[in-house]
Amino acid sequence: MLEFINQELETQKQAGLYRSLNAVTKNNGRLIEIDGKQLVNFCSNNYLGLANHPKIVEQAATTLKEFGVGATGSALICGWTKYHEALVKKLAAYKKRAAAILFPTGYQANLGAITALVGEEDTVIIDRLNHASIIDACHLSKAKLQVYKHRDLASLEAVLKRSAKFKKRLIVTDTVFSMDGDLAPLAEIVKLAKRYDAITLADYAHATGVVELPGEPEIVMGTLSKALGSLGGFIAGSEELIDFLRNKARSFIYTTALPPSACAAAIAALEVMEQEPERRERLWSNINYFHSSAFSPIIPIIIGDNEKTVRVSRQLYDRGFFVSAIRPPTVPDGEARLRITITSEHTKEDLECLASSLRELIPA
Repeated sequence: MLEFINQELETQKQAGLYRSLNAVTKNNGRLIEIDGKQLVNFCSNNYLGLANHPKIVEQAATTLKEFGVGATGSALICGWTKYHEALVKKLAAYKKRAAAILFPTGYQANLGAITALVGEEDTVIIDRLNHASIIDACHLSKAKLQVYKHRDLASLEAVLKRSAKFKKRLIVTDTVFSMDGDLAPLAEIVKLAKRYDAITLADYAHATGVVELPGEPEIVMGTLSKALGSLGGFIAGSEELIDFLRNKARSFIYTTALPPSACAAAIAALEVMEQEPERRERLWSNINYFHSSAFSPIIPIIIGDNEKTVRVSRQLYDRGFFVSAIRPPTVPDGEARLRITITSEHTKEDLECLASSLRELIPA
């Protein structure tokens, strides 16, 4: 009855798309150990090295002793603690919004916000390269999904012009695109949205703490699991928006709240970001050193062929570098790539050695 599972797995293997897990035995931010082999980690979204910061680890440990390992209930039942309350206030202030709401993950933040905001009488308009969580949320919302060309304002405006019949129009865009590392023209998107009476939701998952973009979208989404080094997602906006999501977002209402220790860690991470601006300066120094025209810490090396991409990833592994091979459906067919992420913790020697290996393994 389940023969199709083995058939599909074999198809994945033949296409160079089969995936497996790496069991990490040590991870100090810059270095990672897998199967006893120590590697320089160029896969992590820990852009500012905060996941291992002593102050943040200490705060999480203290809160673990105070509240235990889990929230033990949904936020609306018994899972909302003083740490959740303090974190949403700090996030709202950080994002210069009136209020914020927490979700267990960034994926669930997009899922909850989009499905609550739009329905069958509405349309949701997205960039072609938006994150999978946005695409999945759009399908679940039952709104009419419309896609514009990547970062193409003329394409977006064309969609807006033909969408006047819908009750609500919601534009959703990544700010830093997670597989390409480029930036959305957010200020221009917001201007178009206002001209056509649409709402804008901007996903700052890979931008928070790293990249500041002009433009004031009504709805800001972010995660705690990347530059902040913790776990969770959030939406920030007006008091009315957050009250609405608190009552309508199913992925907030019907799930256990974030562990209090994760909230405490995120609070400490926000404080460290304010107190140690040199971390962001060091990150951008590393980014510019490795690739002078990069827009963000995410630097893709597009190879194209799935099997070749996996082979180069393994060759880098053998040389002491952990760089993942990214293949469809995460990226379009024919665009398999190495996704290199730079952090504040990398040394210039790390960057030089990786660049040298890439030049040898992928000659121009």
